[in-house]
Amino acid sequence: MGENLGTVMKDKRTHSLDVTHSEDVQQPCIWSSSVECNIDIGKQIFCNRSLNMKNIVAVGFDMDYTLAQYKPETFESLAYEGTIRKLVYDLAYSEELLNWSFDWKYMVRGLVLDKRRGNILKMDRHKYVKVAYHGFKELSKDDKVETYGSTLVRDSFDEPDYALIDTLFSLAEAYLFAQLVDFKDNNPDKVPEDVDYARMYKDVRAAVDLCHRDGTLKQMVATDPKRFINMDTSIVPMLKMLRDSGRSTFLVTNSLWDYTNVVMNFLCTSSAPDGDQKCNLDWLQYFDVVITGSAKPGFFHEDNRANLFGVDRKSGMLLNTDNGSPLPQVGNTSEASSPTKVDKSCKVFQGGNVMHLHKLLQIESSSQVLYVGDHIYGDILRSKKALGWRTMLVVPELEREVELLWELRKTRKQLQLLRNDRDAVEDKIHHLKWSLKFEDVKADEKERLSAELHQLESEQERVRLSHQDALRDCHRQFHGVWGQLMKTGYQNSRFAHQVERFACLYSSQVSNLSLYSPAKYYRPNEDFMPHEFGIIPL
Repeated sequence: MGENLGTVMKDKRTHSLDVTHSEDVQQPCIWSSSVECNIDIGKQIFCNRSLNMKNIVAVGFDMDYTLAQYKPETFESLAYEGTIRKLVYDLAYSEELLNWSFDWKYMVRGLVLDKRRGNILKMDRHKYVKVAYHGFKELSKDDKVETYGSTLVRDSFDEPDYALIDTLFSLAEAYLFAQLVDFKDNNPDKVPEDVDYARMYKDVRAAVDLCHRDGTLKQMVATDPKRFINMDTSIVPMLKMLRDSGRSTFLVTNSLWDYTNVVMNFLCTSSAPDGDQKCNLDWLQYFDVVITGSAKPGFFHEDNRANLFGVDRKSGMLLNTDNGSPLPQVGNTSEASSPTKVDKSCKVFQGGNVMHLHKLLQIESSSQVLYVGDHIYGDILRSKKALGWRTMLVVPELEREVELLWELRKTRKQLQLLRNDRDAVEDKIHHLKWSLKFEDVKADEKERLSAELHQLESEQERVRLSHQDALRDCHRQFHGVWGQLMKTGYQNSRFAHQVERFACLYSSQVSNLSLYSPAKYYRPNEDFMPHEFGIIPL
């Protein structure tokens, strides 16, 4: 792309001026600072439903893949390698698996695993399968239709026969499942007969759970956080700005206190514990309440009877509470473990449910809470449907996607022109066929119309192939296998449909909140029905 065009594009896709300082060091851009921020299109916050931040009294965050953005090339590879070892040494799979490698760029969110057939699917918002692979082998259009489009009753594509890849944590297990499918097909003698595709997926899930239970993954991350987690210097200024605006902030994570303390210490102090150096607790000043081991999505159910325990921040000891209020500890307890000795500026807990959190934060209405997470089911769907919380989904893949959309806008216009040409040719063919079948035409006229029809049918095939090739090439700019994250052909993907339904806001990073006023009124774009396109100027 030419230099002048690139400059024009940058000017058009940003709101304001560049924030790189004269020392050539990129400083975090914060809305409340004296320097006006440049909001690149990849860092904008997009709105599905109106949200007035003036009505929000508490802003909550998930930790893993929300505040802590893991590096897929190291973290997902670590998870993959750990799962392979568990499959071989704990579940008796072939040692050949130890030689396998992981392509962390291959899988994307929004896919669906057909556990029974060994297929990986990408669907549109109507749940029509548009892209399908058996292992790593692409299914033909006829195979897709025969398998998923020829039944009298539409499949729901939900559990127990299907698994949704709706979190970045699931990418490694999806890739491993595809490898196992190919391994079974190519080496039937090396896989027991009673181990089908569904059993292999179950074993992969069991191996992943073993990795998490024995602490292998988190111990590696805790030893060297900077190797596995991206540092975002805007997180602390964002939290400060929200708190200075009078809002409460809270953290609800499924991780336990020891790991949460390591990760948050790294994110908020820009330093990782090294050797005998211990984590400090300074990061707690940015939160009113921290709930670890929350067991989401069950945490969001009001009838969840999980007990809420206080956490001693130095020892990690769990303390009994009465709905969050400390209870006297019976027996010999150390002075450090006494709840009367704990600083009350930030309360740290484990377990409990959403009603405990509402009481701790003195929330009067669920709509006063904005919760930011990365998991469409565990964070966003449940908190939205069960509680009515306002929600913001973090989609790290979005930054690259929207920037590519901007660069390919001319290509997309050309696609629309090709589609119009295709429609026009098809309409002419239908007219000629109607005339030849139902109208009384003379022999010489019939011969002329037949020749014209033959010519149009050739043109139709040429335009069809040109259109399909151009559409495929456009999608491959986003991902060589699965295409655009938010689209499947011309339809929104199933993942995009879920984002639209359940996320009030969505953005590429949690710290993008720091680029906007804490009192901002987020308003969605006007909705358009198909009949309005071409009539109302967009």
